[in-house]
Amino acid sequence: MDHRKEELEKKRAKLAELRRQREERKRVTMQTHDQPTATGSKTNSQDIDDLVDSLVGDRVRAPASPLSTGTGTPGMSREASGIGRDRSISAATSAGTQLGSPVARAMTPGTLSSAIGGVPSGSTLAAGSGGNAFGSRTLPEFKTCDFVIFDFPPKEKVVYNKEVQTADGGSMPDASSLLTEEEIERRVRELREGDERARAAKEEERTRREAEAKARESEIKRLTDEQRASILESSDFAAFVDQKSRVMERALDEDYDFMVDYTLAATHEAEEAGGEKMKLALSFHDDKVSRNRSVMDLAWSNRFPELVVAAYNRNPMAPNEPDGMVAVWNTHLRERPEFVFHAPSDVLRVSFSDFNPNIVVGGAYSGQILLWDTRAKAQPVLKTPLTAGGHTHPIYSLKVVGSTNAHQLLSASTDGLVCSWQLDMLAQPQETIELAHPAHLHTDEVSVTCMDFADNETTAFIVGTAEGAAYQANRYDRAGSKAGLNGFDTYRAHTAPINSLSFHPPIASDFADLFLTTSSDWTTRLWRARPAAKPASTMPSDIRPLHVFDAFEDYVFDARWSPVHPSVFASADGTGRLALWNLNQDMELPVQWVNSGRALNKLAWDRPGRRIAAGGADGVVSIYDVGDLSVPRPEDH
Repeated sequence: MDHRKEELEKKRAKLAELRRQREERKRVTMQTHDQPTATGSKTNSQDIDDLVDSLVGDRVRAPASPLSTGTGTPGMSREASGIGRDRSISAATSAGTQLGSPVARAMTPGTLSSAIGGVPSGSTLAAGSGGNAFGSRTLPEFKTCDFVIFDFPPKEKVVYNKEVQTADGGSMPDASSLLTEEEIERRVRELREGDERARAAKEEERTRREAEAKARESEIKRLTDEQRASILESSDFAAFVDQKSRVMERALDEDYDFMVDYTLAATHEAEEAGGEKMKLALSFHDDKVSRNRSVMDLAWSNRFPELVVAAYNRNPMAPNEPDGMVAVWNTHLRERPEFVFHAPSDVLRVSFSDFNPNIVVGGAYSGQILLWDTRAKAQPVLKTPLTAGGHTHPIYSLKVVGSTNAHQLLSASTDGLVCSWQLDMLAQPQETIELAHPAHLHTDEVSVTCMDFADNETTAFIVGTAEGAAYQANRYDRAGSKAGLNGFDTYRAHTAPINSLSFHPPIASDFADLFLTTSSDWTTRLWRARPAAKPASTMPSDIRPLHVFDAFEDYVFDARWSPVHPSVFASADGTGRLALWNLNQDMELPVQWVNSGRALNKLAWDRPGRRIAAGGADGVVSIYDVGDLSVPRPEDH
């Protein structure tokens, strides 16, 4: 601010100096112009008065006597003296007009008399000796002025005339010139008929043009062989045919028995009531997608109940095909999948996003998390890098937790890491939890094979390991426990790796802490989870299962609770048997089962709880209808 003020003061001082210099120059100029005028104004004025008086006096005395200095006759003298006086007056007038100029101011009275001619230097202009009736006169002071002439156009005058404003009403039309009523009607009729004929002609012309246009459109356009080949080979045509054929196949997939006999409806219902309740509804298989591949995981869409997604491993007989495949099947499109996605490695886990129905998330054998979009192409739109910042071992568990506006993807791998990711940014995990158990012999890492969260729980979870034990883990520090693995409370009962872990759905609050585990030791076990808010134990303790289901003849790969019935769950084993268990009816044996003849790796219930999707080792996805077993009865509550 001080610097700015100094600059302003300097500018003001400079401006004042310029103004002072300008006033000084103006004052000097005025003195230069006024000094000669002031010194000689009085002398010039007296000389001019004398000159004018002498000229006027000579002109008055001219008729009485001739000029004393002239020669010749008196007539000639008067003429000559008149000519001389006129010339003298003209010279004096011109000299007086130019008094304001520098030349006039510089002239002396003698010079001025010489210019007039005949008036000697030093003489004065006065009246004649004989007397002057007019007396002496003073010479007026002449000044120069500037004038600007404006030329204004004359104002236009508008004159109104009565003849213009009024019509001549003196003459009246002749009665003979008026039209009769019949003549008026005839003329109106002719005008109407002319309009009708014009309208009819326009309508006929429009009809003719429309007929010609339809004829041109109906003409069959013949394509050349080159045009036909270019259309058939274009990608747009192939996409159009693929999309529209899907629509037609969905429309034709109508599950309606048009040969039904309504007179035998009661007998048919009675036969169905006594028959098998769980039956195969449809199956999905495509040689381009699932040939020589196994189904590794299944998941239904929460937004579209007819869509189910399946993950496949690599095909050892086709090294040029993608290692991993993901297919989205539609229950109304049985011959081919709705979408097909590719992966650079075997896809072990897959699921739809709970908050975006267009997003499919998968976990790969290489440790990458892949994200596909149904609106994009077959390749992943996002994927995690192959760096030490994420997983470096196969991912066997994925879970989306949170709400619509704030949700995260949790992944667990056999490298003992649980990572939290943002679905729109897979460059690096948001947080990483290392699960380590100090009691392990060779390494502290815990090889996680499955993971699940209880209902309305986003921090505490249960993990199943390859050693056959399950542990509770926390994402954050909480009262009585730290973040990481709780190694003192162990759910130890299996003697082989745990293949799946499933918490009870939130249909009954009393059973929200129950979960099932399946293992390669041919058993399925029912557990009650330790409350997450309870402080962790300070001494090692083993938690025993509530019940053991051992009616199996091979590895048990998966078990899932029914989403609508609190006491029903389904299991899949290596013999290909899909079993349905109802704990209210039998705790030892399943109430219904079907055998597909091939090992079943995964199963998934649809949201209404009426169908089960089972994935086999041969790449076939089978959809089973469970019938009334999924409907809760009053005695089940």
